[in-house]
Amino acid sequence: MSTRPAGRRTRAALALTALLGGTALVALPSTAASAAAGELAVQYRTGAGGATADQSEPWLKVRNTGSTSVQLSQVKLRYYFKADAPNATYRFACSWAVKGCSVITGTFGTLASPTATADRYLEIGFTPSAGSLAPGADTGDMQLRFHQATWQTLRQSDDYSFDAARTSYADWNKVTAQLSGATVWGTAPEGNDPTDPTDPTDPPAGGQTLFDDFTYTSHTDPAISAHGWNVRSNSGGPGVPGATWDPSKVTFSASGGNTVMNLETSTAGTGASTRHTEILTRSMKFRNGTYAARVRFSDAPKYGPDGDRIVQTFFTINDLKAPMADDYAEYDFEYLPNGGWGEPANILYTTSWETYNPDPWQAVNQHSESRTSFAGWHDLVVTIDGSAITYYVDGRHFGTHDAAYLPERPMSINFNQWLIDLDGQTSTTPRAYDQQVDYVLHVKDQVLTPAQVTAKINAYRGAGTSFVDEVPAP
Repeated sequence: MSTRPAGRRTRAALALTALLGGTALVALPSTAASAAAGELAVQYRTGAGGATADQSEPWLKVRNTGSTSVQLSQVKLRYYFKADAPNATYRFACSWAVKGCSVITGTFGTLASPTATADRYLEIGFTPSAGSLAPGADTGDMQLRFHQATWQTLRQSDDYSFDAARTSYADWNKVTAQLSGATVWGTAPEGNDPTDPTDPTDPPAGGQTLFDDFTYTSHTDPAISAHGWNVRSNSGGPGVPGATWDPSKVTFSASGGNTVMNLETSTAGTGASTRHTEILTRSMKFRNGTYAARVRFSDAPKYGPDGDRIVQTFFTINDLKAPMADDYAEYDFEYLPNGGWGEPANILYTTSWETYNPDPWQAVNQHSESRTSFAGWHDLVVTIDGSAITYYVDGRHFGTHDAAYLPERPMSINFNQWLIDLDGQTSTTPRAYDQQVDYVLHVKDQVLTPAQVTAKINAYRGAGTSFVDEVPAP
């Protein structure tokens, strides 16, 4: 867990009650190029051998038995088990791993053809940071575990992939392995081949997706409201006291064959002269799944002197019902071209929030950062599943944050640009900064790779679709 420097902002958000869902995410088959041909073997031992336990502990190793290297990001493992109750939900964790728990993901799925010993599975994957396995190499120890969300005792003696006698690593064919979508190791419970086209990890037809190409004429275009957006005009934080949130500074123009949204923030060195901008969904109905946007950050003002501590963002958020409330959630991309919050120069943050207290300031969050210029267009992706929050910038893994920061309630989707304070540039000469947005995408309860996000955007644009919202109200 990390905490951010004092002076961190708070945001006002509408209250909305939502029921907690227990549906596990499904990971879509990768559309990336296939890995080099190779074979895998999976070794297993149990870290908890009792017929019942507080949590199941399948410890695994993956070994490359082929003649060429294998990218671990193209490997999926499945451990099959019998749910203890029809409505039981489960949580995944990694206790320790040679390659590091941060590169390991875990999601749960439901089998299409339940058997007496399996109706669920735990699917283990790897982020791009896990690297590759050379011929003959293995991942080393992966000490994994899962438990009921309620922490009720679970029975594992009737689980397909469990074996109490395996207290040291050995090959185990009741855990399956897929490489680039093809099963290369193990035997699934009868009728549940992981590569069968009816497998529940295949994407459901139609999906529940929000896509907006921001093809609008102005901030007064009635389609903006009809499509569920609010261009902010109310007063309040974050940022410079006395500043105005100005809807007229949210504009739309043609660029590269698409319409892009522009958020302009300006000041002449006083609170009264400062204009911030924000657009957000009116509904808090977004929780687990994939969020993506193409955003253009700016290092310098379009006119006037440089140096203001400006924040350019793409984020999801819900309301803080009380100081340190544990059902608060927020997931941020925040670019500070001129520093701020104790940073002297440009920095990009991704931050996952559990909660905070605005006064006196106390924060519970985890963040990743990169201290370099991010001026220009960037593809931003964050995925939220049952085990972690994972951020990508331009197709590259940027950071993975822990399950402790997963959302308990749905959120809104927001873009804004605002000034932390006026200390970075004290001039009274007018100046203005631009942040642009090309599109936004949310896919409910599905983890997409950055390549799959690109393919989905291209499909919408190729079909001439500028807006769709299939995501149900909570």
